[in-house]
This record gives sequence, C-alpha cells and structure tokens, in this order.
Amino acid sequence: MGTNLLILAEAGAGAAREYPNVLFVCAMGVGVVFIGLACIIGLVELMNFLCGKFAKPQKSAPAVADVQPAVPSEIPDRQEIIAAVCAAIAEENGTDISAIRVLSFKEIK
Repeated sequence: MGTNLLILAEAGAGAAREYPNVLFVCAMGVGVVFIGLACIIGLVELMNFLCGKFAKPQKSAPAVADVQPAVPSEIPDRQEIIAAVCAAIAEENGTDISAIRVLSFKEIK
C-alpha cells in the first residue's frame, strides 16, 4: 500500500505546470494601473464640469486702488507694553533685560 502512494505522488510531481509569462504579468499590471488612472482623471474632469456648470458666480473683490493706507495710531501705555515685552523676551532667552534693544514697535491690526 505504501508503494502505491509513492507512485501516485511521483506521477503528480512530473505533471507539467504552466506559469504565466513574466512580460505578460508586467504588461497586465501596467495596463490595469493606466486604465485606473484614466478613469480617475475622467471622473475628476466630469466633477469639474458639473461643479462649474451649477456653481454660483462669485462677486468680484474691490479694486486695490480704492483701499486707503492705514494711518498709524498711537499705542496707549506704549512704554509699559514695551517693558513687559522686553521682560518676557529676556526671561525666555535667559538674559538680562538691559541686553535687549528695541528698534521698532508697531501695532499690528
């Protein structure tokens, strides 16, 4: 009985196996990716067309020439604010407050 199993195993091992061609597999992979990307591009173009067709037109922004330059206003308690900022910077940097020199101090709106 053991010899019969051995003979069947040998007959099965000798059967010819067909492997797919390597170039065919590569071409199929590249083709599937290319077709997938083409479908994505088509969907994006379709959404762009549909959104452009049904979107409301936007109002135009005012011209730049109409905007007046901001007049710098006086900062209330300017010296106290500068002293507080300098103290915070000196504490963060671990230096003495006398080592900090303020060149410009403006209010940002």
